[in-house]
Amino acid sequence: MNKAHVLVVDDEPSARTGLEKLLRQEGYEVAVAEDGMTALTRAQERPPDVVITDLRMPRMDGVELLRRLHDQDPHLPVIVVTAFGEVASAVQAIREGAEDYLTKPIDFDALTHVISRALERRELRLETENLRRHLYERDGAGLEGLLGASRAMQKVYRLARQVAGAKATVLITGESGTGKGELARAIHQRGSRAKNPFVTLHCAALAETLLESELFGHEKGSFTGADRRRVGRFELANGGTLFLDEVGEIPMPTQVKLLRVLQDRTFERVGGAETLEADVRLVAATNRDLAADVQEGRFREDLYYRLNVVRIEMPPLRLREGDVLLLANHFLRKYTAENKKTITGWSDGARAKILAHSWPGNVRELQNAIERAVVLCEGSIIEADDLPTDVAPVSRGGGIRVPGSTMSEIERFAILSTLEAVGGSTTKAAEMLDISVRTIQYRLHEYGLANKEREKDKEKRHPDQKPPQ
Repeated sequence: MNKAHVLVVDDEPSARTGLEKLLRQEGYEVAVAEDGMTALTRAQERPPDVVITDLRMPRMDGVELLRRLHDQDPHLPVIVVTAFGEVASAVQAIREGAEDYLTKPIDFDALTHVISRALERRELRLETENLRRHLYERDGAGLEGLLGASRAMQKVYRLARQVAGAKATVLITGESGTGKGELARAIHQRGSRAKNPFVTLHCAALAETLLESELFGHEKGSFTGADRRRVGRFELANGGTLFLDEVGEIPMPTQVKLLRVLQDRTFERVGGAETLEADVRLVAATNRDLAADVQEGRFREDLYYRLNVVRIEMPPLRLREGDVLLLANHFLRKYTAENKKTITGWSDGARAKILAHSWPGNVRELQNAIERAVVLCEGSIIEADDLPTDVAPVSRGGGIRVPGSTMSEIERFAILSTLEAVGGSTTKAAEMLDISVRTIQYRLHEYGLANKEREKDKEKRHPDQKPPQ
């Protein structure tokens, strides 16, 4: 097993060298720094496993060092050391995310115990994150960073896995905010081009002349302002994947040139005569109905068929029953860590509010709402008032409606829809809803559905066995 690397930060030479000697005798690898600025340099040169820092130092105090270190690595354990009469400063450091604090003179046995515990917690946090990713992949609840256990997302994952290794062009459709760009990246990462570039271009953000230059590049002097040669996205993506977001916004003249690249795999830079080859896998996305645009003459039919070799529809969040809380919990963990807060979950009101909202902005809206809630939260759980005011119970689109608006009705809807999404597994449903398995079983008994769930389980285990007459 590799020795843990400890960084000791103290402006007092005797304290610094004394700790270094004692820690080396305990088998740790030790680096030292006389102030916060030097400590940041040491940490960049070789990332430590744990940091021990004094609070009062010149140039940068221990609290600011703590913040800067956690900007680089939110999971890095930092142990602060302070004088006996300055415990208030240590408490502030704990609130900022310090692992623990000790007072001077340091009890070395206590220090080694704190270090050992901090390293165990760090390892556990890292293992938990890795395990969560592996479980999502194994259980089909995620794909290369995408999350979701609903039937709609399982269909997306199956198609993505099937096309990832092919050369065929993929067209990803769906409403804004559903995660089309994340799916494009996942397809790239699962394919044979994963080690090569993944290049993105947002087609709606550029004027026609700039879009053509961004796609194919240009030669010096080809138009006003072209003071040097520019390499386009097709060249940058050579050997890899080019993702064209909002491809439906490409003007007709540029559509013709894009069609040629897809047919011949060749192109020229704007203002150039040299023909270049394009070894690029193209993935495109749009929130428009391209078939309707073709009928109305706004999009070339031949280009549409070239793009639409394999089509994947990203479902809106309102049709991903059971995924809302899974994603909300993911964003809660993410933004709690980023904002260095200790938030453990949701109040009943906040959970009900999340489940009852239709999320017209889809995953992007949910992500923004949870980030806002984390920033505004003053306690250890997210309250309903921490969520945006426009996150409110409404009828859901697509023929789905939250039945009623009381807490019990919303809870029933959440439990039953989540169980359906995970194939009846109470364990998975409990994890996604952040409640206990016993709570789900108790609620099913209340709903009069406990026996039905057992019968379903028997049918799954013995599909050919008929129930007794």
